[in-house]
Amino acid sequence: MLDPPGVQVRVPELPPQVVVASGELRQTLLKMWTEGQDTCISLGVMVCVVLLTGMARVMVRRHTRSSFIRVFVAELLATFQLCCCSQELQVLNELRPDNPSWTLTVIYFLSLVHGLTLVGAVSNPCGVLEQLALEQMPVWLGFLKIFAQMLGSGLSRTFMVWVWSLGISSRHFAERSIKCASPIHIALPEAFLVEMLCSFIFHSTVMHFQEVRLKFRIHMQAALITFLVFAGGNLTGAIFNPALALSLHLQCFHELFYNYLIVYCLAPSLGIMLMVLMFIHFLPWLHNMNRIHKNE
Repeated sequence: MLDPPGVQVRVPELPPQVVVASGELRQTLLKMWTEGQDTCISLGVMVCVVLLTGMARVMVRRHTRSSFIRVFVAELLATFQLCCCSQELQVLNELRPDNPSWTLTVIYFLSLVHGLTLVGAVSNPCGVLEQLALEQMPVWLGFLKIFAQMLGSGLSRTFMVWVWSLGISSRHFAERSIKCASPIHIALPEAFLVEMLCSFIFHSTVMHFQEVRLKFRIHMQAALITFLVFAGGNLTGAIFNPALALSLHLQCFHELFYNYLIVYCLAPSLGIMLMVLMFIHFLPWLHNMNRIHKNE
């Protein structure tokens, strides 16, 4: 039935509370869409880095017979992959600062990916110092690996600055490279102890589980890294890797380089030395002494 001419039909007005609620819902959905899109982009960047470094490793193995070059490139690419993914992880952490469990979950799965794809590489100068202290490699090879790791750290920073300059995400901008967010939130002596303990715990655990099958060992390492980041991440970042620390926070150590040197170089190195002294020298010596006294 048609309305009579001249008669106006009134449309019922929505209550103000409903209008406000619908506006807030629209803004929430828009924010969730933006954050979800940026999250997918950051995860995609990490996947692309892993795939690119994997392809590079395959090409080097196929076209290079020199063991010298293979070792150098393996350490360079491993450190490059680790540092690039860790830098993009910082971007991902900024998207959900109120949800640390999400970041810890990503750290766990990233650690699994690194454990599966970087087999045979150390990607940590402190790990090289451990092998040198245990006489598992010649000194020249240790210096070669450390040089490759520091070079990979620098290249990863340059590469990520280029990726961020593309602006494919709202959190990607070139100014990130000059933005300093110092990971040290406690006094320098306490930060030294935190990094030393993290290095001691991690490398001690890895050394004692070397005989465990790979598919179980990488889960153990990933869980341990996630726990250490959860425990010490708010204090020093729980990095215990000089190459990674330099890649992540180079802009923070221009004026206070001794902070980087003490907290992220000397502290994890001392943790390695304490681990070697305890498990390789002191505890075996103590065991032998106890056995001698029992025999007497």
